[in-house]
Amino acid sequence: MGEDGTVTVQKSNELLGIGPFEPTFKSELAKRYEFRTLPAGPARTEFLTEHGAEIRVVLTSGGPGADADTMAALPNLQAIVNNGAGVDAIDLDAAKRRGIGVSNTPDVLSDTVADTALGLILMTLRRFGAADRYVRAGRWATDGPFGYARDVSGLQVGILGLGRIGSAIATRLRGFDCAIAYHNRHRVDGSPYRYAESAAELAESVDVLVVATTGDGGTHHLVDRAVLQALGPDGYLVNIARGSVVDQDALVELLRGGGLGGAGLDVFADEPHVPAELFTMDNVVLFPHIGSATARTRKAMALLAIRNLDSYLRSGELVTPVLPPVRR
Repeated sequence: MGEDGTVTVQKSNELLGIGPFEPTFKSELAKRYEFRTLPAGPARTEFLTEHGAEIRVVLTSGGPGADADTMAALPNLQAIVNNGAGVDAIDLDAAKRRGIGVSNTPDVLSDTVADTALGLILMTLRRFGAADRYVRAGRWATDGPFGYARDVSGLQVGILGLGRIGSAIATRLRGFDCAIAYHNRHRVDGSPYRYAESAAELAESVDVLVVATTGDGGTHHLVDRAVLQALGPDGYLVNIARGSVVDQDALVELLRGGGLGGAGLDVFADEPHVPAELFTMDNVVLFPHIGSATARTRKAMALLAIRNLDSYLRSGELVTPVLPPVRR
């Protein structure tokens, strides 16, 4: 930073952006760093062949991330700085084998994503979105009162993934006198909530199943057909994690056939593409992956990602590592 308080833009051929970047992250980075961006198409291979050995740090903001092939083309890569809590677009196994550090932006988005989950629960069970459309279409005047919905207060709610975000969701639901249960790979020591041994056991025992897991390979289709069937025709699914965690084909089929009461979805298997069948279902609420999309939260995420970058360039350490870098 200069004496007048302005930020000096640093130019570095050691930094590589793999985009597209979230707008706030892109804006905040531009104030501080000038760096190269990995081109798409045929130019990608040419760039990696010519400049791959120069790159020491990769910057990402969700997809397409960094897969094993990209890392292999960057022989001197030492760190991947990700603007986001989820690192499912980064091959962590490949990074670990190479000793490449990986950072993310935890905590700063937990409250905002938890608020989104609560909004989806309320909109889906209370049918607020459908009620809004009913009024806008003039149907209140022509068709009479809107139909009944489902109470949220006092429900049994299962949280799949009681991490930072899952815990924040549980805290909010306690204000609605909901009984909370959860399933993780392991029990959470000291948790006041009931533990279920499997996702299916959890789904079978609750009215609403909230998916708040990571989106890595270990959770792919964790919510499969059997889990959805265990949730049943009076049960509701809410997903603010990753679309890959849920068997989307089975979800659509069960919703279509009455095998589920409804769903609130912020994420999908092939974003931004959403199954067209869901568009006509009034028991389904659809969000365009906006879990953390507030100006305050996105800025906090961007600044934390930049703190990781600054720290690594200065000291070789990441502030919020998912994988710590191996010193070389």
